[in-house]
Amino acid sequence: MSRVYNFSAGPAVLPEEVLKSCQSDMLDYHGSGMSVMEMSHRSAVFQGIIDEAEADLRDLLAIPDNYKVLFLNGSANHQFAAVCMNLMKNKAADYIITGQWAKKAYAEAQKYGTANAVASSADETFSYIPDCSDLPIDDDADYVYICENNTIYGTKYKTLPNTKGKDLVADVSSCYLSEPMDVTKYGVIYGGVQKNIGPAGMTINIIREDLITDDVLPGTPTVMKWKTQADKGSLYNTPNCWDIYVCGLVFKWLKSMGGLAEMQRRNIEKAQILYDYLDASEFFKGTVRREDRSLMNVPFVTGDADLDAQFVKEATAAGLVNLKGHRTVGGMRASIYNAMPKEGVEALVKFMGEFEKEHK
Repeated sequence: MSRVYNFSAGPAVLPEEVLKSCQSDMLDYHGSGMSVMEMSHRSAVFQGIIDEAEADLRDLLAIPDNYKVLFLNGSANHQFAAVCMNLMKNKAADYIITGQWAKKAYAEAQKYGTANAVASSADETFSYIPDCSDLPIDDDADYVYICENNTIYGTKYKTLPNTKGKDLVADVSSCYLSEPMDVTKYGVIYGGVQKNIGPAGMTINIIREDLITDDVLPGTPTVMKWKTQADKGSLYNTPNCWDIYVCGLVFKWLKSMGGLAEMQRRNIEKAQILYDYLDASEFFKGTVRREDRSLMNVPFVTGDADLDAQFVKEATAAGLVNLKGHRTVGGMRASIYNAMPKEGVEALVKFMGEFEKEHK
């Protein structure tokens, strides 16, 4: 069977070159006589894998020396709590609610202190990014929290919030490495890797060093302390070795493609093909305010739930899979991450045109 065009929001499509490298290394990684899945995380061979992965990530994002990179087991959901445990010194934080994941992080924060919802787009089903130029930031807030790209609702911050001097914490799970970013504008960047970087099961945190301390909330588990992990180079406990290895291959692939500026150019080109079609269509409709549209996740509807279901079914049969939208939005969602080729988006638009002619 030939490979399909996989529009899943995560776990998501990986570059074919990376998958072929995994296949080649599966039984014997570089003459070690074993798979990465089998080797000790304490071995010199694996130390080389994690060191090289970090070096390539630092190169891709131009990460300054005063920021630590942590490869952590678990999901972004783990970091909803870890952020609070490690940063909520004053037991206060401000959250901007632009979707399901920011909403969950906000709910988690309420267990550890006062979480203030300083802005929200819930009034219009999270279809836009609220004005964040003059927010009511709490003087005691330890940080301001955002989910930068909203996987479910297809929105993306084009301008970061005015945090009025407070540290910005950003969940970037679904836009990680899709474009250049100025790391110095953030106190903490983190994201699950399963959308744009690697297999599920890990987050990558980029944290300014002064925020990594022993001064954490009482009761914080040792393994959840960022300092524990930073002091041990992400090897305090057994990490997800295979995931780190695959992420490292993706970093190499990104560099070979020309880096993040080139990926941004490609992502803009891909997204424009789909958005141009949606804007011209009398049948399909995008659900996001134009100025807030994501390059990574594109939700759209016909306005008829039965037709939406039929579209997803027929698209799947045509090799365009995982297009069903999230239940809170309905319709369809195309996730077009770095590894989705332009040809996949063109195939989707061609199919949409045929479906529209048949059913309009």
